[in-house]
Amino acid sequence: MNFASEPGRDDGNPPPVNIVIPDDARELDRDVLAYHREQRARRRRRRLVRLLRPLRSRGVGGQAAILPLIATCVALSMLAAAMLSVVAISPAPTPTLTQPPQSSAVPTVQPAALTSLPAGTVQLDGRAEQVQSLASSALALVPAGCDCGPALSRLAGQANAAHVALYFVGAAAAMPQLAGLTARYGGGIAKAVYDTGDVLAAAYHPDSLTVLLVYRDATVDVRKNLPPGFQLTPVLLQLTRPGKQAAR
Repeated sequence: MNFASEPGRDDGNPPPVNIVIPDDARELDRDVLAYHREQRARRRRRRLVRLLRPLRSRGVGGQAAILPLIATCVALSMLAAAMLSVVAISPAPTPTLTQPPQSSAVPTVQPAALTSLPAGTVQLDGRAEQVQSLASSALALVPAGCDCGPALSRLAGQANAAHVALYFVGAAAAMPQLAGLTARYGGGIAKAVYDTGDVLAAAYHPDSLTVLLVYRDATVDVRKNLPPGFQLTPVLLQLTRPGKQAAR
């Protein structure tokens, strides 16, 4: 083919190129964006190649690079297994009580049937007093050889708290020790009463410490065999009332 006759043909130059120059430069925006996307893709491929190059290499360098990756995967697997085991463990069931819990309340003594103070006299402050005049008070009948000092002291403290009169009563062989027991364990409120006619001793037979809780109407709530740590304050607070009314 002969191109010599074509106008504008220069045989010494490269062949003609079909180049279209747009009238508005904004028409090139899409080409510019495509060019930048291609450049970014190339940079990402180069970074990925550099990152994976140690893993692809053979020898000591490649093994050293892959060991941390393996260790990380193993650690993550162990952590996931531990979390699953914690979630799967159910809480232990609450034990069922087959017996009711034991009460830690202060021991008390159950009252017997109310009786009345016997008629007769006792010696108080060196003079004779009617037994039935010792109403709204507590009478502690102390037997001979009584090793009951702590119980007497506890009773004195509770009577003092309840603002109730307290008498330590001794008969026959118990009378010689009565003054000492009153001074030592009476708490400054107890008075010694001498049952010279065995009026109270014959009625209540105090072979151990016996407490008579006497209400306003001279009715008596008898308490024997007091346990350690006994608590009589609730009853002492009722002694200013008639016995039958307080027992309701």
